[in-house]
Amino acid sequence: MKKTIQFRNLLFLMLLFMLQACGQNKNNQKKTNESTTMENIIDKPENPYYSNTDTNKLNISNTEWKKILSPDLYAVARNADTERAFTGKMWDSETVGTYYCATCGNKLFKSNQKFVSSCGWPSFFEQENKNSITFKDDNSYGMKRIEALCGRCNSHLGHLFDDGPKPTGKRYCMNAISLDFDPENIASTNKENLQTIVLAGGCYWCVEAVYENLIGVKSVVSGFAGGTVKNPSYEEVSSGNTGAAEVVQITYDATVTNLDEIFKVFFTVHDPTTLNRQGADVGTQYRSAIFYANEDQKQAAQSIINDLNIDKVYSSPIVTTLEPFTVFYKAKESHQNYYQNNKSQGYCQMVIQPKIEKFEKIFKDRLKNKK
Repeated sequence: MKKTIQFRNLLFLMLLFMLQACGQNKNNQKKTNESTTMENIIDKPENPYYSNTDTNKLNISNTEWKKILSPDLYAVARNADTERAFTGKMWDSETVGTYYCATCGNKLFKSNQKFVSSCGWPSFFEQENKNSITFKDDNSYGMKRIEALCGRCNSHLGHLFDDGPKPTGKRYCMNAISLDFDPENIASTNKENLQTIVLAGGCYWCVEAVYENLIGVKSVVSGFAGGTVKNPSYEEVSSGNTGAAEVVQITYDATVTNLDEIFKVFFTVHDPTTLNRQGADVGTQYRSAIFYANEDQKQAAQSIINDLNIDKVYSSPIVTTLEPFTVFYKAKESHQNYYQNNKSQGYCQMVIQPKIEKFEKIFKDRLKNKK
């Protein structure tokens, strides 16, 4: 009988939130040549600098911005004013979609990076990428704060605080007027949006049962990868002589979830610090591994591993291997959807069920069927 293993939770627990955000004045920006506007998701014909895809930095004067922006947006974006709490329509929204800078269209956040806080402004625990938002010290009003600025147009967005939920512990407190929102239709999935990743995290029954409940995941298939034997059987892999690992092949809609969330779940529901072992299961077939299909997957995996090690989320270093994906062999049908078909079995109740309960608690806002 396999035994479950305990490790540090990456709980997305809300902490106390500040109830005040203030602004500061900005110096005028020097005007430079206009950037080429690329195809937009959100159309703003009155704003020649607006683009949801162009990441080239802008250096536009406030005189020019004042001609383009509405008075309310200009006051916040260029003069760092602050809208009143609970007045923006986005602060408590849980709609799936993408948030952009209302001034220049730069992509800032995805909805799965957002949480509903009690501060009255839209709040996020991390930004879309490292360059989407920049920061500088704000010592106005006798306080020491960190101002958040759009990484493309340098417009004021809000402030960054250290009272947010795990895993980042950050709260990006944003003015709703500084954000544009593009909702996504979960019901319609374009095949071009489907992506696949292969993961090994011990017994594939456990990993499969978790990802089947994550919103945006379209299919989870248990099987084998990383070995030297063609189309091995479960018994052959269990011997530890094939080099293959028990894996799950996850197909997901990239407009609903993303690789970052897939990896966060992965590092939450298994122990990535035990070499070739998960609980009582010992052998290379139970190793922690990410089988990357391209350089983007490899870099994303390496990035989150580096961050977890730097933040010392675990008491020991992560030993998850990054292995190039070659071929996936599907396990026999009796091994597919195992938990759902065998809930009454002792292994399912004692090992798999606790993992599912942990996942549901931490990612409660990302479940296909919310509790």
